[in-house]
Amino acid sequence: MSRFNLSSGFTLIPEGTYVFYIYDCTYDEDFGRMLIKMITAQGLRYQERFTLKDENDQISEKAMNAFSYFAKTALNNFGLESIDNKDLIGHYIRAEVLHTSTPSKKDPSKTLTFANLGQKSPADGFDTVPVASVAQMIGGNAPAAPSKPPMSASDIDLDKLLG
Repeated sequence: MSRFNLSSGFTLIPEGTYVFYIYDCTYDEDFGRMLIKMITAQGLRYQERFTLKDENDQISEKAMNAFSYFAKTALNNFGLESIDNKDLIGHYIRAEVLHTSTPSKKDPSKTLTFANLGQKSPADGFDTVPVASVAQMIGGNAPAAPSKPPMSASDIDLDKLLG
């Protein structure tokens, strides 16, 4: 008998601006599909997909332009001419998550909501302390909680010190 830890199920990442850590990137050469897996400091996961080939097995210029911008932004190097998909792993990217809604093709009475990445910019790391599971995933330990700030001159009571 096996025991499984259950998740809370699928939840759509809320709209807002996040810093994502890229932890996996795979490319299926047969179908021209790029899958980039990312996570936020809070543990929210997102997958960005690019279909780089069209139905005629030719490079899709629009998709390649979108992927190129994503890659150059994540690597913070807009002079790049080529990369290996694995080069993206270990880098960060800041992006705005936007939701789009569309009627379901299976049941037009239902609406489906999708998360998409909008404005993107380079990032050097997370803006906040990552949760322990994310810190472990990216190869480190969760940072300790911030310590008490150093004392300033206004925190010292000279009368009390001098008696």
